This record gives sequence, C-alpha cells and structure tokens, in this order.
Amino acid sequence: MPTLILVRHGRSTANTEGLLAGWTPGVALDERGAAQAAALPGRLEGVPISEVVASPLQRCQETIQPLLDARPGLTAHSEERIGECHYGDWSGRKLSELMGEPLMEVVQAHPSAAAFPGGESMRAMQTRAAEAVREWNARVERDHGADAVYLMCSHGDIIKSLVADALGLHLDLFQRISVEPCSVTVIRYTRLRPFLVRLGDTGDFASLVPREEAPGGDAPVGGGAGAP
Repeated sequence: MPTLILVRHGRSTANTEGLLAGWTPGVALDERGAAQAAALPGRLEGVPISEVVASPLQRCQETIQPLLDARPGLTAHSEERIGECHYGDWSGRKLSELMGEPLMEVVQAHPSAAAFPGGESMRAMQTRAAEAVREWNARVERDHGADAVYLMCSHGDIIKSLVADALGLHLDLFQRISVEPCSVTVIRYTRLRPFLVRLGDTGDFASLVPREEAPGGDAPVGGGAGAP
C-alpha cells in the first residue's frame, strides 16, 4: 500500500492572530507561512510524489502551490473530507476567549465526547478523514502501484487524528500529538498495519528554544502557530 506524506498548511493569518479559523473563508498564509510553502519543494526534492490531495481551504491551497509550480506534471485534487474540523459557533473566535468555555476542558481531556455547537464532533472529524485516506490509498495503489508516495495537505487537528488512527491510539489521546505549521508527517501503510515514519518534521528545532512566556499546558485547538 502507498506511503502518505501529510503536510500541515503553512502559518496562517489566523494562527498569528490567535483565532480558531475553522472553515472561515479568506484565511490566507501570512508572510512566514508563504516562506514555509516556498521551501516545501526543496524539502521534498527527490521524493517521487504521484498525487497531491489538499483541503479546499485557502491556506492549504496556497501551501501546495509552490510544489505544483515546481512539478508541473503533478496532479492536484481537492478533498473536503480532509478539510478543517467544523468548529461551528467557535469559528473565527479568539482562542484566548474559548479557553474559558466549559467545552474546552472536554476538547482537551475527552475529545471523543466533544461536539462543537453548530459544528461537528471530533469523532466525526476523525472518521471522515480516515475514510478519505483509506479511499485514496486504494486509488493511488490502483493507479500508481503499491510503492507509490502521495501527499495530502491538511490541518492540525485532522493530521493529529490521522496519526492517532495509524498508531491505534484512542482519540482521547490525540491531543498528545503536535504538528507545527508546514510540518511533514509520513505514514507508510501496509496490508497489516501502518508505520509512522516521520512526525511533525519541520527541519529545524526552533520550537524547542525556551520562550520568555512558557506556552500553556493544554493542546492548541486547531494546531497552534508553531515556533515564534
């Protein structure tokens, strides 16, 4: 079965403004996010990517564009099922305000029971994303062979949930996983089990440098803004 490269979109304007973007239209990459996207073709140089699949949201489409420009023969597809979690009434709100919501504690400690008002549950988010991956695995293997490599560009919570699925972790543990903007996560699927080959690889260690203000202990909903 194929090898899947999961790329989280580059840093967005919502990330830097501390907003939970969700499906809010018009959320683009910021200056650093654009630079991260521009560096992606070089990071993946030599990797024989057969297909590119991306969330339809603008920040993901902008992230894959430099790669498509560098490989004009590469086919790109839009896939709604790997789009961001539908945060419903939380979409567009400041994360600092949402920290006081009783639901946030559920999102952090028991996400399998979390459902966003006017949106979807985190279980539904994981299910649709995992179904999309399994269908694309079969499609890529059919069209390009069992050793093919393909890329999906998606969002923090989606990628974390797919990693949990690959590792056989309960969704309630997925907040222990971290994927920064434009990080690369690789899962090699086989007939019997998936193998996690890379996790949240950004190619640098800036996020390990101590900050003046220590980050909060909770997992950032949506994935966070990454290293400063």
